[in-house]
Amino acid sequence: MRYIQINPGDNVAVALTDLKAGEVVSGISLCQDIPAGHKLTLKDFKAGENVIKYGFPIGHVTRDAAKGSCIDHSCIKTNLEGLLDYTYEPSEVVLAEAEASPRQSRSGLASLRRAPASTNLSASAGTGLRTFRGFRRADGQVGVRNQIWVIPTVGCVNGIAQTIATRFNQEIEGKRGSIDAVVAFPHNYGCSQLGDDHQNTRTVLADMIHHPNNGGVLVVSLGCENNQLDAFMELVGEVDPARVRTMTVQKVEGDEIEYGLQQLREIFAAASKDEREDIPVSELRVGLKCGGSDGLSGITANPLLGVFSDWIVEQGGTTVLTEVPEMFGAETILMNRCQDRATFDKTVSLINDFKAYFMKNDQPVYENPSPGNKAGGISTLEEKSLGCTQKSGKSVLRDVMKYGERIHTKGLNLLSAPGNDLVASTALASSACQIVLFTTGRGTPFGSFVPTMKISTNSRIAGLKPSWIDFNAGVLAEDKPMADVAEQFIDFVLAVASGEKVNNEKNGWREIAIFKTGVTL
Repeated sequence: MRYIQINPGDNVAVALTDLKAGEVVSGISLCQDIPAGHKLTLKDFKAGENVIKYGFPIGHVTRDAAKGSCIDHSCIKTNLEGLLDYTYEPSEVVLAEAEASPRQSRSGLASLRRAPASTNLSASAGTGLRTFRGFRRADGQVGVRNQIWVIPTVGCVNGIAQTIATRFNQEIEGKRGSIDAVVAFPHNYGCSQLGDDHQNTRTVLADMIHHPNNGGVLVVSLGCENNQLDAFMELVGEVDPARVRTMTVQKVEGDEIEYGLQQLREIFAAASKDEREDIPVSELRVGLKCGGSDGLSGITANPLLGVFSDWIVEQGGTTVLTEVPEMFGAETILMNRCQDRATFDKTVSLINDFKAYFMKNDQPVYENPSPGNKAGGISTLEEKSLGCTQKSGKSVLRDVMKYGERIHTKGLNLLSAPGNDLVASTALASSACQIVLFTTGRGTPFGSFVPTMKISTNSRIAGLKPSWIDFNAGVLAEDKPMADVAEQFIDFVLAVASGEKVNNEKNGWREIAIFKTGVTL
């Protein structure tokens, strides 16, 4: 297959491989070369006419375009506007599923039926309750890793935190027990911040302390920062003192590194004895993210995540979709899948509040896609959003969370966070997702503080960057059946949840980034 018309109502098709001028596509002789991922016209266009992809308008052409020509960002303009009023229009199917339990819901099977090829998962993946091997914590949460984290309250002690973690990793080499990593998470914040910025820093760091992927945490404070240790630990709340220790380096007499190492030794004594056990998939919480997207993102990797999301929700588990600016233009699809009017109202606020944030800062709401997106074939924000939201599958939307809020509703959730890859992935992890699934057509190497699995939208980037990409969804553009690929993907995700490392972990690439909106003193 060299091209695809995604929806019967589309007036453009997408090249799945480089097409040359003169080739005949769907009975049309191409006027010009069409790069892979880019759109080719199936009709003659007049200036101002809408371009239809995924069955929805993705903008209008700014000049006439002949049948068989390339439509890209140079000749298409968004139709989107600022703040909007919305009406809740759920289907009868959504209302019926909203009343059903996840295991009674048929959304996962529906998403498989929409796939273009064979659509039945085998019994091993599609029926029965699946399990993974995880760590059951005292508070009832389940981790997919057993790590010790060193968390600075302020950027001033980043170096000390990193030195403590490096030294302790060396000390326990060969006698780790069940501890798979000791990691410091430096950041630039914790002082000279005001308002929401200060609160965001405190909230995300507190979320990390409560995250089930850690078996213990050492909190390192300087002593004079805005994020004062005593007040911060009040926000954190109740913890196990055998597993969560603190130190204020300005108050340590003598060698603060040795003091920190002694704290880690005591944490290690408790955490290294933890063992994996069989856990039902209903305890798995997975973040859904895309970045460096291309024209195949909405055809291969993002629909694969949609099938996975529907499957895990049907198993009683949880998925979380974020990057709110990349919902603009596709938000009504999500709104009309809300379980009730209250969830719809929260979704409307999620969208309009983020638009207001852009407008408050005198920035255009629709200044998207990025240069890399455009080079990959995405021309407008509507086009990007319609592809992006496919990661959510077709399940009923159960809840909407604020930035920094932790999951408290199983099923499909939305989370307030920007599109920035590391900020959004950190927000997903902070919400208590144990894994982030990250689709990419251009490639990206980073990792957040949980396993950050890279799923390529095309086979070219998978072959070019095997040390970045963990799973190749590009085979879906090469006639591999969705059901077969989905089954392999489910097995791989459960293997990662059971301890198999993804590339960001193998490379030691783990970072955090906290959302900043205001003034730094």
